[in-house]
Amino acid sequence: MNGAVRPRLALAIVVATVLVDMIGFGIVMPVLPQLIMDLTGRGLAHAARLAGWLAFAFAVVQFVFAPVMGSLSDRFGRRPILIAALAAFAVNYMLTAFAPTVLWLFAGRMMAGATGASFSTAYAYVTDISSDDRRTQNFGLLGMAMGVGFVIGPALGGFAGELGTRAPFMLAAAIASLNALVAWFFLPESLRKDRRQPFRLRRANPLSALARLASNPLLRRLAIGILLVQTTFMILNTIWPFYTIARFAWSGAAIGVSLTFSGLISAGVRGGLIRIVIPRWGELKVATGAIAAQIVGQMVLAFGTAGWMMFVGIGIHSIAGLAYPALSSMASRLVPSESQGELQGAIASLTGLAAIGGPIIASQTFSIFASESAVFHFPAAPITLAACLACVAFLILLTYGKINPHSKYRVKAL
Repeated sequence: MNGAVRPRLALAIVVATVLVDMIGFGIVMPVLPQLIMDLTGRGLAHAARLAGWLAFAFAVVQFVFAPVMGSLSDRFGRRPILIAALAAFAVNYMLTAFAPTVLWLFAGRMMAGATGASFSTAYAYVTDISSDDRRTQNFGLLGMAMGVGFVIGPALGGFAGELGTRAPFMLAAAIASLNALVAWFFLPESLRKDRRQPFRLRRANPLSALARLASNPLLRRLAIGILLVQTTFMILNTIWPFYTIARFAWSGAAIGVSLTFSGLISAGVRGGLIRIVIPRWGELKVATGAIAAQIVGQMVLAFGTAGWMMFVGIGIHSIAGLAYPALSSMASRLVPSESQGELQGAIASLTGLAAIGGPIIASQTFSIFASESAVFHFPAAPITLAACLACVAFLILLTYGKINPHSKYRVKAL
């Protein structure tokens, strides 16, 4: 489908694409442990270790391929890459639904990591159709869709799991297929042909893309900020169930309620609050304030003495959801339209790095300080470490405002 892009309709379709994509991702979470145990014949602890390696494999492959998919979208347009990614997700879920061995699970997750361009390409698409004063708010809508999808998905997966361990994967495949069909028939192309650039493999690798981010003083600061913020999120998400059990002996139901609360608050922040604060204070102040709130929230989570205080900490910490769309929008202003896919691919690689390092940092730190043999018993050590990383990001953004953001540092091509 080609033709003029109607920004509101196109934005609605892309937001719906991300929403449905996250629903499909969340659907499989409640039954994945049981599926692994069924395939291996081993217990929960072994399943947890394999699930960690599945997440690691996904993150590594996504880190490698995100710049490739971003560059491909700069060459061929956003629409075909989005559709191809959605179709690949459908294949991945069906592959998992009929997996006879754990190796099939790894093949599926690696396929999903390689083609998981729906997020980075969606951000590039939104950049194409957004005016400068609306870009961050529209990025926030994508973040809201992710949050809402992460709330809806596990709930649907729990109900579908009553029909069988593999039923949620089939449902996720059906949702991804429907999403691809909607995009095929209704999503117009956002990148004009005269603004596309040739695909160069030497530029479409993560190390090269990250090196180009580092070569510009402004992009370098934004990239480090994004990496640190995303790493702190990964640390908290990884350690949360273990931490709340160790500190407050929470049940699985209580942990689920806290995650649902977090998802709902995050969706409200990214979809509603961002539309109020960005026009009033601008992206840099909002990003800096969001990271400050993240630090405060993490301190409440780390040193709170009662379970109800965790919900207070979650509420404060959720304001940090403003940081990523603000930082991404600031970066997009420094890069021309024909390089937006490459930029968002590089940013996706940063998220991939965070997804690789965050869980390892969280699990190892927790095991050192929360074990019975620990010299200093402190289960909150990973969350405290995350707060320290957020402090570094906060200081970096303070220096960002002292650099002239105009023509001297605007890059002609990433």
